[in-house]
Amino acid sequence: MSLEDALNDTAPAAPPPALLSRVDRAAVFLMLLGDEEATSLLARLSPAELEKLGAAMMQLGEIEQPHMAEALADFAGEAARELLPRRGRTDRVRSLLDKALGPARADSMMQRIEPDAPPRSLELAQWLAPGVLVRLILDEHPQVIAALLLLIEPEPAAEVLAMLPLELQSLVVERVAKSGSISAKAIATIDTLLTQRITATYGTAPLLMGGPREAANLINLAAGELRSTVLPAIAERDAPLAERIEEELFTFEMLFALDPMSMGRLLRDVDNEKLVDALKGLKEPDRAPFFAAMSSRAADGVRDEIELRGRLVKSEVVAAQKAIVEIAKGLADAGEIVIGSGSGEFV
Repeated sequence: MSLEDALNDTAPAAPPPALLSRVDRAAVFLMLLGDEEATSLLARLSPAELEKLGAAMMQLGEIEQPHMAEALADFAGEAARELLPRRGRTDRVRSLLDKALGPARADSMMQRIEPDAPPRSLELAQWLAPGVLVRLILDEHPQVIAALLLLIEPEPAAEVLAMLPLELQSLVVERVAKSGSISAKAIATIDTLLTQRITATYGTAPLLMGGPREAANLINLAAGELRSTVLPAIAERDAPLAERIEEELFTFEMLFALDPMSMGRLLRDVDNEKLVDALKGLKEPDRAPFFAAMSSRAADGVRDEIELRGRLVKSEVVAAQKAIVEIAKGLADAGEIVIGSGSGEFV
């Protein structure tokens, strides 16, 4: 071996050139993560960001240890900042919410979380009875009504729609179907309109707050045997009100939590036609607890009947579900099944 070869053999290898861009370092860092973590991060990127990062991952070639260390050091450097500046925080949070939720929902969420944010009439509209909302917007253009319905929750929006005059309903639904994104200017216009109308009618248009369902929710969430003490006391003063609260205490959705043995006991008393109607209104995952309590053959039979059953109006589905709830209530009162979980509810 020549002197030159010997010197070359013992000389330390030159380090690979540093990664030139933060995109390259981000690409290396991403490839060091597990599939689940990497997928979760990629799902949050925009198409343009994904294209840049994906191109960098494809073009890097062999990734040597110094490049891995450089990528990790870059990430650690970001994480080691003493503070994240407050300046521009509102704009950044709004931008993130816009991407995650869309402009309309992001605006609503910002009004809830932004410090010292002024109250908005759109938030108050969520609490107004549908009949009150109808009176506030009845003489507005169908496009304005459609925009408002898109900005409130679907259930009250549907009730408002049903209360509109027949000739107006189709115009509103048509505009809902044609709507795209709702601009911030349009949202501000609707908010101003509602502010004016609510101000003019406040005191004569009651807020819809409370009710039997909310009372039942309080009982459900409270510890102890409130049902056995509160309802009898209310019944002495107002028996119909106690009955309405009782109805809300037992909901069809609560049956989803029944164990297979309790569900099997319930299904023995349920008419097959009622069961098919009740399950017709559920998504497949919610039907699973019912099918789990049946034999495979019986479950397949019910599935076939659900598929063959024609379209049902919502009232038929609700009636069937209420009938099954009544059977469940009777079995619970008799101690044959348990509805609820352990903390004194519905034994």
